[in-house]
Amino acid sequence: MNYTRAQLINAIVAEWEYLCHDDYDSEDQTPEEYREELQDFTLEQLIEETSTGEGYTLEEYMENWA
Repeated sequence: MNYTRAQLINAIVAEWEYLCHDDYDSEDQTPEEYREELQDFTLEQLIEETSTGEGYTLEEYMENWA
């Protein structure tokens, strides 16, 4: 399955919000700051940011966070 950069960024930010909610640190970027940073990532870097692979596929990641 192919995903757009926007779909990947939205999913990555959704995961980020969840993780920050569960383990808040005042030094963390806001979701808006993180989204802005992700705009500079290539498609390959965005996929790498999802930490997906053989054990947890990109499709599974997108089902969970998109």
